[in-house]
Amino acid sequence: MANLNDLIQSAVMATAGKVDIPSNLKNQVLGGLSDSILGSFTQTATKAGGLDEIKNLLTGKTNPAKSIVTALAGNLFTNNVLNKSNLGALAPSLSGLVPSVMSRLSGMLKDQDGDGDVDINDILISLKGGSGNNVLGAAAGILGGILGRKK
Repeated sequence: MANLNDLIQSAVMATAGKVDIPSNLKNQVLGGLSDSILGSFTQTATKAGGLDEIKNLLTGKTNPAKSIVTALAGNLFTNNVLNKSNLGALAPSLSGLVPSVMSRLSGMLKDQDGDGDVDINDILISLKGGSGNNVLGAAAGILGGILGRKK
């Protein structure tokens, strides 16, 4: 299975094709969108109840449009990218990409460790993906150490 960062980037690329982004800003906007979504997952994971919020989003139990993870990603994207890029009338279309990307990610989390349920181990396995050489892999390792893995 691809790691969450790869899945986010794939969802961003598939969803962003709906909006005509100026070529000189495309990398900045797409990278900022990916970073904002990744940031929302990592920030949410460190809050009380955050892992459950992520689990509910990624298993499809929470509507992506109503998820706090989506709302945080939208705020990060607006504050860190859109407000700094002077995109004018294009900004609302671009901010609408956040829920679309989250919808693509919704339902992707499955039982990864074969224990019959989706739990913190499955989230950590999904975050780490196959490589373990990424920010999410490091974050997952830290979270696993802080929170202790459920056995």
